[in-house]
Amino acid sequence: MSNFWKYFFGTFSIFFLLFGYWQINDPDPEWWVPIYLIASATAGFAFFGKFNVNLLVILTFSYLIGAVFFWPDNIFGWIGQELEQKDLSMKTHAMEINREFFGLLICAIFFALEAIKGRSIKLRE
Repeated sequence: MSNFWKYFFGTFSIFFLLFGYWQINDPDPEWWVPIYLIASATAGFAFFGKFNVNLLVILTFSYLIGAVFFWPDNIFGWIGQELEQKDLSMKTHAMEINREFFGLLICAIFFALEAIKGRSIKLRE
């Protein structure tokens, strides 16, 4: 595995740890802290070249299904609200739903990248 991918996975492992930490004062941390810790753990394993492709595929689809559950009503309105308020405090419930949607979507995309990279490494072996 190239150094780019190694550092990419390592960086995202740290990012997902931070995301999990920031979820501690969320209204429902019992859901969101483990969601980000799972993403951090898989990224950490990927950093060391360990890929469980089957698990990553399951996680990708699970998180995508979760993202569909949090499908936002108005993404562009939310982006405008975020830019207007200039801080990260949650002013409305819609802001929380949009953030949860994008969090799950980012994790799902990351799991898919890990699965693709892991599969390509296994095919080369």
